[in-house]
Amino acid sequence: MSATPPAAPASAPVPTVIGVPVPQEDVDAVVAFVAGVQEAQLNADPDAFLAGFREDAIWTTAHGKRLTGLPEISAFTRKVLPPQADSPVIATYTADLILFIRPDIAAVKIRQRPVSRAEGTYLDEIFHGREDPAELMAAHPEAVPGTPTYVLAKDDGVWRIAAAQNTQVLDVETLTAG
Repeated sequence: MSATPPAAPASAPVPTVIGVPVPQEDVDAVVAFVAGVQEAQLNADPDAFLAGFREDAIWTTAHGKRLTGLPEISAFTRKVLPPQADSPVIATYTADLILFIRPDIAAVKIRQRPVSRAEGTYLDEIFHGREDPAELMAAHPEAVPGTPTYVLAKDDGVWRIAAAQNTQVLDVETLTAG
């Protein structure tokens, strides 16, 4: 099976960038970091995924599990990520908004969309334009998108996750708007 998400539009979405001024290379590095997370997830590669964390990072999964420190994050990731290699659903990750709190600290809002591995279609589109998607959400939990937030710290020139919260989109207005 291919681990290729749907083809990107001719011009990939550019994130909104706010906060303190930073060089474009830092914006590009943060966008590349998010692309690296997507690649690690698509390939179910724990080592590549874990390389993006600080040793003292905290992580909260989409289902509310709190993980503290790289050893705990690593144990969880090595358990849950490899079985995803054959999952019929993959996800795209796009940096939607980057808030540079300081030149070396960025809060990044991610748009995470579930994709059918076989067809390469966005599964969350079934919710778009629906007035009340509750039944669809219950029937198709794999189609519910995510909205992670990463707090990245730049240490020795390398951006890594210091803290992150991965949240499923359950807000009806957000879910149905697309």
